Amino acid sequence: MIAELPDRARRVVELGGGTGVFTQALIDHGIAPHDMLVLELNEDLHHHLHERFPLAHVVCGDAMQLPSIAERCGFSAGGPADAVLSGLGLLSMSKATQRGIVEGAFTLLAPEGRLIQFTYGPTCPVNKEVLAALHLKARRASMTLWNMPPATIYVISRQRSKAITPTSMR
Repeated sequence: MIAELPDRARRVVELGGGTGVFTQALIDHGIAPHDMLVLELNEDLHHHLHERFPLAHVVCGDAMQLPSIAERCGFSAGGPADAVLSGLGLLSMSKATQRGIVEGAFTLLAPEGRLIQFTYGPTCPVNKEVLAALHLKARRASMTLWNMPPATIYVISRQRSKAITPTSMR
């Protein structure tokens, strides 16, 4: 997941911080704790993360409320995020919930920002209809077959229009 961060990434949001494995990896990669927003819904895990990473913006909350949470905790004041890392189980969520979470993530992201999603599923965890409605594209970045079940990383980013040049109009 860390390998898929944009070059020179400085501000990162993590959805589903869990025990802090990726949070620590982000810090080890050079992301300053005060430039991180770590969202965790489970109160016990939130408490653990808050104690382990006291300088980060660690918030107990629902990813569906991400933009308002980022505003309330002061994270948004620092500018857009370069990446959102997510281990949320999007495959098991409805299209409406997926859309709310993904749309909220892209509200916080810089134009070149990306959502880096971890999944155990066989396909992209964001429904194709959701991707199309939000004008996003997904690519499989890596897969770890020796993990049981196999783990896959998807990178989701904004679609870009191809430039029209005189030679491409022929």
